[in-house]
Amino acid sequence: MESWRTQARAKVFELLAYEPPACSLDATVDRATERDGLVTELVSWAQPFGPRTEAFVVRPTRTKGRLPGIVALHDHSKFKYYGKEKLVALDDEPPILRDLKQGTYGGVSWANELARRGFVVLVPDNFLWGSRKMLPESVPEEFVQGVMRETPGSRAYIEAYNEFCADYESLVAKTLFASGTTWPGIMAWEDRRAVDYLLTRSDTDHGRLGCGGLSGGGLRTIYLAALDPRIRCAVCAGFMSTVREMIPDIVRWHTWMFHVPHLPALMDLPDVVSLHGPSPLMVQGDRDDALWTLAGQEQADEKLKKIYARLRAPECYQGLFYPGPHKFDLPMQKDAFDWFERWLR
Repeated sequence: MESWRTQARAKVFELLAYEPPACSLDATVDRATERDGLVTELVSWAQPFGPRTEAFVVRPTRTKGRLPGIVALHDHSKFKYYGKEKLVALDDEPPILRDLKQGTYGGVSWANELARRGFVVLVPDNFLWGSRKMLPESVPEEFVQGVMRETPGSRAYIEAYNEFCADYESLVAKTLFASGTTWPGIMAWEDRRAVDYLLTRSDTDHGRLGCGGLSGGGLRTIYLAALDPRIRCAVCAGFMSTVREMIPDIVRWHTWMFHVPHLPALMDLPDVVSLHGPSPLMVQGDRDDALWTLAGQEQADEKLKKIYARLRAPECYQGLFYPGPHKFDLPMQKDAFDWFERWLR
């Protein structure tokens, strides 16, 4: 099994096709606030290109010793103006963010809720979101006319920006492919760099790290858990299926950040995340999720059960299904948080 994992990881890295030049992390804590028993830090670190990545760290105010750490991965949701802000409670939170949290996360900021359970929770922006997003001023005017006519920071501006990003996502992917790399390659590399940052912190137990997220955050969970052995426990919500079940109809709804050329000929999605095994993995699916067929979700679940059984660790995999559409609501959060506590506390 270990030989297969080594070879498979090497092949995934090859197809992701992103290995930038070495770059110092140069991490800083830029701001810290305290409320309701939690400290929220705004931190940042350097990247090989483009602006610094910003992230929130949410942790309990009163701690004893090192705490387990979780990399909380924001979603796609056709909403690139904000990234990390989707998961963390903010002062004077914009109504557009409150609406997203209400519809997707049961109205809560789940990074804060997890931190209350005694975790250090790191929520980084990923490539093209939040602090790593494309600036309209850097794009030819013909592409951003709808954005530039709105007042910066207004709801209309944010909605126009998100629409611009959706309209030209395929152009971004084409540009990256033509440059010899892939969008998922950059995505996965930046999430592993977030783990690098977490390991610099004196309040975090480096041997008890996990990750999780919904939708695009579930995709990010698949690659981070599969490719980074420092991750000891993972929860993937709303992003699991066999690829065969996607192709006839569902694939048209999915982001370009999902597509790794030639990988499906070698490995299905459950195969990729199984590289995390036998470390603990929970996969959560919504029965009425329009992004997947139920059959595809169930096929992936059965495959992962068999893989973990062959790894002699059936107790380390749990696949759960919930009523309703695409979401990570309060019952799902409770199960996910209990899973992290079971394996990391």
